[in-house]
Amino acid sequence: MPAISSHKPYRVGRSRTGLGLFATKPIKKGAKIIRYFGPLLDCRKKKDDAVENKYLFELNGRWTIDGSVRKNIARYINHACKPNAESDVNARKRKVVIRAIKKIEPGEEINYDYGTDYFKAYLKPIGCKCDACEKKRKKKRAEARAERLRLKAREEKRAAKKALKKAEKLAAKARENRQQKLRQGLQQKPLGKLNGQSNGTRTTGVKANGGLPNGYGRHRLAERKPAAAKPGTLAKKSFGTAADRDHQASA
Repeated sequence: MPAISSHKPYRVGRSRTGLGLFATKPIKKGAKIIRYFGPLLDCRKKKDDAVENKYLFELNGRWTIDGSVRKNIARYINHACKPNAESDVNARKRKVVIRAIKKIEPGEEINYDYGTDYFKAYLKPIGCKCDACEKKRKKKRAEARAERLRLKAREEKRAAKKALKKAEKLAAKARENRQQKLRQGLQQKPLGKLNGQSNGTRTTGVKANGGLPNGYGRHRLAERKPAAAKPGTLAKKSFGTAADRDHQASA
């Protein structure tokens, strides 16, 4: 890491992408921060045109600055899609100066936009890691997480609704089965048992074999039979006409 004079308003330090240039003092808007320099390459020469690295700064169609030399402290400035500095190019003098476009506080990283061509060639394939792009990715991740949670909640709600519907269906089926068993039990039960009897009849006091109330049949049959006379006594009841009864009395 190259040594930097203490009176310079910047230092090289660790950044999200490796090394970066950080302000050590407040830098006013419009102030020149550092010069981007290096050997000049003439693109008309095959030898110069064959040079390839990430620190080439194109001034115009012919001249390009090779900023890969270690003395070029400006090479540590990283790209940002929303930078706090910019490159001020003077093609006639073949000179590039990095200048602040807003106030930069101590400890804040200095950055500028590398341009569309560099972004497409080097940064887009791996993903830009500047603060603006990180915020965009963070926002997208938060939105994606919220969407996943929303879909999960909807699926859980749908599953709960489905489970409730299934439980209600099973409960209704169970009630129907109980009612069906109850109806079958009532159909198979004897009629006498419904009235608190176990002999299979519905007439109170009537026997199954006689069809008459208890004691009624025997009493009637006893009145139909003539009473048997006891020895030495007359029958209480005689038969015949009134004359016969008088004749028997005189005898």
